[in-house]
Amino acid sequence: MTELPALIAAFTTMFIIMDPPGLVPVFIALTQGMSAEQRRAIAVRACIVAGVLMILFLFVGEAVLGFIGISMDAFRIAGGILLFLTALDMLFQRRQARRADNAAEGQAEHQDDPSVFPLALPLIVGPGAITTIILLAGNATSAADFGAIAGVLMAVLLITFLAFLVAPTIERALGKTGLNIVTRVLGMLLAALAVQFVLDGLRGFGIGG
Repeated sequence: MTELPALIAAFTTMFIIMDPPGLVPVFIALTQGMSAEQRRAIAVRACIVAGVLMILFLFVGEAVLGFIGISMDAFRIAGGILLFLTALDMLFQRRQARRADNAAEGQAEHQDDPSVFPLALPLIVGPGAITTIILLAGNATSAADFGAIAGVLMAVLLITFLAFLVAPTIERALGKTGLNIVTRVLGMLLAALAVQFVLDGLRGFGIGG
């Protein structure tokens, strides 16, 4: 897992799942009318909470699976299916609509501070991200591997934080059409990665060589 190709694959997967460009319009909507300082504080809190959640899932997620009797190969297959459905949502724009709905609900309940809900959970650390973190942890065989995965998670989270800071600029630069194109491209890449997860799980059961 510490090899460069594996790290690049892990980074790509997490980047696609967390989708920092796709979070930009939601962040803008949740912080509309706030000052630059307030937006920065919300971005910091959201990313700190999301980071803590990711590290928890990285180190105890697989143990929870073992406790309830689910094999890692079975979880790879289920996770791949879930990621494929997420990819379909991205390709057909259902994901953005759902995020907007979740953001609206969260804003109604937490008008002053949306950093924990809905930003950190479930927008940054959603079901797809949790699934991917546990799958990556299942491939780790040493402390160095876990450290490398944690580094990848923090790198993607840092990009998300930077996207929040420059959200207004990104919105103006890409426009609605640009954000839609980026989301669809990422969705296609995620679909291919999801199929790979399923194939890896099937091989674990001796299916497909």
